[in-house]
Amino acid sequence: MSSNTPRIAIVGVAGRMGRTLVAAVEQDAQARLAAGIVAPGSSLKEADVGELAGLGKLGIQAVDSLTSVVDEFDVLIDFTTPRVTLDNLAFCAEHGKRMVIGTTGLGDDELIELDGHCDRVPLVFAPNMSVGVNLTLKLLKTAAQALGDEGYDIEVIEAHHRHKVDAPSGTALKMGEVVADSLNRNLKEHGVFERVGQCGPRSDKEIGFATVRAGDIVGEHTVLFATEGERIEITHKASSRMTFAKGAVRAARWVSEQPAGRYDMQDVLGLT
Repeated sequence: MSSNTPRIAIVGVAGRMGRTLVAAVEQDAQARLAAGIVAPGSSLKEADVGELAGLGKLGIQAVDSLTSVVDEFDVLIDFTTPRVTLDNLAFCAEHGKRMVIGTTGLGDDELIELDGHCDRVPLVFAPNMSVGVNLTLKLLKTAAQALGDEGYDIEVIEAHHRHKVDAPSGTALKMGEVVADSLNRNLKEHGVFERVGQCGPRSDKEIGFATVRAGDIVGEHTVLFATEGERIEITHKASSRMTFAKGAVRAARWVSEQPAGRYDMQDVLGLT
């Protein structure tokens, strides 16, 4: 393998994000699509990965297990579900592979399990691979440090398509964490994820979250800083999954040259 041309395998190539990832790898001259994986027992096993993505034949047949392509890829990209992702991470740790994870909705125990493999796997794990979102996180840190303890209320509002299964989104939670960390607050203590009935006035330090699920919204996130007389809104809107896919491929290229450890997109983009 050329050090700057990793062979990439993609999990979930029959899904919307998987198909977009296939297209993103094909558009990147510094990466090579090596394998596509579908769910075990899927009727799409042996289908051409390019045809699944609407690109025409690429000569790569979908498989339903990593074992069958273990010698064919260097970096695995996974945007599936927590349990599938963690099983795939264990596989990569055992076989000396690298990994890019965009899966969201991992709980505390699952994050501990993920970290347990990071001494053996070079891993980029981020709730959002978009370059724009990760620049937004940097802006939020600056805004929170300047505004947050000067009487500004903070709210995180996010919207996604009707099929998304976790809420708030991983990106919204990351935005809340960035703001909370910048203000020396614990998001678990100060995050408010539900307001129903006679909930009373907000506290000074709470960080509120609001979630919208509707139609085909790809992803919209706004962090609102509001005080008497003014409000500041920092917003990112995605109109195509290709934004996330291109970021994931960029992360795959970057992590192909890193030692074992857990990284995020801030590391990939040099924003740390």
